[in-house]
Amino acid sequence: MPSPESATDSTASHKQFLGQPRALAHLFGVEMWERFSFYGMQGILLIYLYFSVTKGGLGLDEAVAGGIVGAYGGSVYLSTILGAWLADRLFGSERVLFGSAIVIVAGHLALALIPGVAGVAVGLVLVALGSGGLKANATAVVGTLYSADDTRRDAGFSLFYLGINLGSFFGPLLTGLLQKSVGFHWGFGLAAVGMTAGLIQYSFGRKELPAAAREVPNPLPRSRYPLFGGVAVGAVVVIVALVLTGVIRVDNLAGIVILCALGATIAYFTVILSSRHVDSTERSRVWAFVPLFITSVAFWSLYQQQFTVLTVYSDKRLDRSIFGLEMPVSWVQSINPVFIIIFSGLFAALWTRLGTRQPSTPVKFALGTALMGVAFLLFLPFANGGEGSTPLLAIVGILFMFTVAELLLSPIGLSAATKLAPARFQTQMVALFFLSVSLGTAISGWLVQFYDPQNEAPYFTVLGLIAIAVGAGLFVSVKPVRKLMKGVS
Repeated sequence: MPSPESATDSTASHKQFLGQPRALAHLFGVEMWERFSFYGMQGILLIYLYFSVTKGGLGLDEAVAGGIVGAYGGSVYLSTILGAWLADRLFGSERVLFGSAIVIVAGHLALALIPGVAGVAVGLVLVALGSGGLKANATAVVGTLYSADDTRRDAGFSLFYLGINLGSFFGPLLTGLLQKSVGFHWGFGLAAVGMTAGLIQYSFGRKELPAAAREVPNPLPRSRYPLFGGVAVGAVVVIVALVLTGVIRVDNLAGIVILCALGATIAYFTVILSSRHVDSTERSRVWAFVPLFITSVAFWSLYQQQFTVLTVYSDKRLDRSIFGLEMPVSWVQSINPVFIIIFSGLFAALWTRLGTRQPSTPVKFALGTALMGVAFLLFLPFANGGEGSTPLLAIVGILFMFTVAELLLSPIGLSAATKLAPARFQTQMVALFFLSVSLGTAISGWLVQFYDPQNEAPYFTVLGLIAIAVGAGLFVSVKPVRKLMKGVS
């Protein structure tokens, strides 16, 4: 069984991609197209749900629509559990990644071609399942390209993050333009085309990935296949019954996803920490991941409001006039990726240059979360304004703060998950990081009900101060957390 280190040596020694292993280019590409389709669709999803029927939407209440978007986003990251389990127990990360890309294409086609609520239901379920499977496994496969002590690792993840944000930039721009000019379903159709391009590109490049990407770290014994198959069928039956009996409704989806993500988090940490395949050093590192996880939840519960509260804010508060033309609401979601594209390379170069002198992972997490809180406080000078009262430049500045905070936490979190993971739980530790994103995203949708456009100051103040407090708490705990990390920085 070839090790990640040997795979890295054979790949990196002959072929390079911007100073990184050549195979990173293929993962860069498929993730870029997946994010193009994901954020392109999500850029117009909320307004599709609450715009009136005469404007081409479904006419839902804004709070309900925000909850649906938050629940959907949380479900994407919650489904990384399934993708990680399939990779670690049955198929290996690379195969699950490929299959997930096919499911995503089907989901975007459903949104584009099936009208009304039925298209939303089928499309969002398929995109959530496929995106969850792709995200955890793409990240895990990137991890196989580097040895544990390779100082290029954080820089490589930052370049991978650049690919994510190239797609995130162009997706909302182009789908928003189509939505505004010819209708929502044309925008959803473009998302389907983008993901199809990513699938085709990856299908040609997947053979260059190291053998470690296809390994199954903890194979499920064949004798247990019927048991898990029965559990899967039972879960589907229960979900359908809960929907039919009204327990699961569109107005409580975000709360249900929060509860599911909390339960999955507790179960995952329990399984990993109690596993007989995890030694004492690995167990200590998993414990070190707990405060990072909590901090990450706080960060994402604010950051993901770009797709809930900030979308409503941009629709109603923002002056979107550019040279006499009104830009689509979704274009605001392309501002953050522009900054990511500009600064991710600079951050990658900074971490590479600093090498062993760069700030530790807990310090980066603490700074990122505190800056996210500061970004929310920057809304206060514009709170309670009238329609079109917030200058576009002000939102650009606030989203710049979002970007700096994101670069201090998100790619570093992906890297930390692979570094702190026990050998038997590589992909599932990445899924744990995405569970923090799931919780934060679902919370961002649940929080929409507390957003009052007539009295915005308390909302932005309370959430901003909570994030700053969480970041400060981790910062003062850096020494004990680093001790638990057992030499991992």
